[in-house]
Amino acid sequence: MRLPAKLLLLAGVVSAVAIAAYLLRAPDKPAASNPDQVTNELCIVAPATPYDATSGLDMLAPKSIPADARCPVCGMYPARFPRWAAQTVFKDGASHYFDSPVDLIAFLQQIERFNKRYTQEDITVSYVTDFETGHWIEIGKAFFVQGSTALGPMRTADLPAFSTRQSADAFTRKRNGKVLTFMQVTPELIQSMNRNVHHRH
Repeated sequence: MRLPAKLLLLAGVVSAVAIAAYLLRAPDKPAASNPDQVTNELCIVAPATPYDATSGLDMLAPKSIPADARCPVCGMYPARFPRWAAQTVFKDGASHYFDSPVDLIAFLQQIERFNKRYTQEDITVSYVTDFETGHWIEIGKAFFVQGSTALGPMRTADLPAFSTRQSADAFTRKRNGKVLTFMQVTPELIQSMNRNVHHRH
């Protein structure tokens, strides 16, 4: 094949790809030129895991995270991120599992967006993982570090949790950040940290 013919073939392929990309784009949505403006269009509906009465565990106790459980906020698999994992338990004993404290708190602040079956009144207890020891902590008793160099499961800023103020303070001396109680974690802070709160279920 002579050079001009090769160039014409290449130009035809490029044109076909460009046309296909244009046609596949939703007609009412312009292409995003800024990655930070891309919204989460993929929606994972993750059901709560029912309580297993044969487990021998108290209904409201923290549970081991099933390998196939998915975070209802981002769709990731919390069992793959044990230092960040969190969970909430409902009155009926069912549990939702989360890959990080930020996703758990986003869920608690807007439950109806992520699970239509439950309301705020249905939640009995929520737990986060002590970043240092791996033990479960009731969320209201935890201390969180905001603005550290530790990146969460989504490779963005998150809120590593600790069971004591001393542990959290020691972490900030190594990894920077400031210590917050659960009551100091505002909806505005979660909004600024979690891109998943922008997608619609």
